[in-house]
Amino acid sequence: MLILGIDPGSFRCGYGIIKINSINNYQYVSSGRIIIQKKKALSERLKEVFTSIQDIIHEYKPDNIVVEKIFFAKGIKSAMSLGHTRGVILAVASLSDRPIFEYSPLEIKKAVVGYGKADKRQVKKMVKDILMISHDISHDSADALATAICHANTMRL
Repeated sequence: MLILGIDPGSFRCGYGIIKINSINNYQYVSSGRIIIQKKKALSERLKEVFTSIQDIIHEYKPDNIVVEKIFFAKGIKSAMSLGHTRGVILAVASLSDRPIFEYSPLEIKKAVVGYGKADKRQVKKMVKDILMISHDISHDSADALATAICHANTMRL
């Protein structure tokens, strides 16, 4: 089973794909981030997110898609922008006819680190340890992979 985790962001969206093997261990498949230029109009940024996520779904054909829920934003403008981005991600995911799941940052951090208020550095370290990743990954990618790991752990229960 392949799981696509997505960490939505207004200007950087992380994605990560893991595979659950038959013996219930997790294998790293791919990760990265979609960097959206701040100077582009909102409609252009949303189109870029849509087509990028659509391409990732088409390439990897995940069985489940998992998206991190919004928990806060620094201001109304950034909250609206993040909400638009999440909406586009959920729309493209639903058009793929794959099951969609959502988890809060607290749930994700608890599932991966064991502590709901872990910082990004701790999450990244645990993700790399769990998936045995030897190369560097961005915090956005680590958060997306953590989202996928959270879902895999939840499915096992």
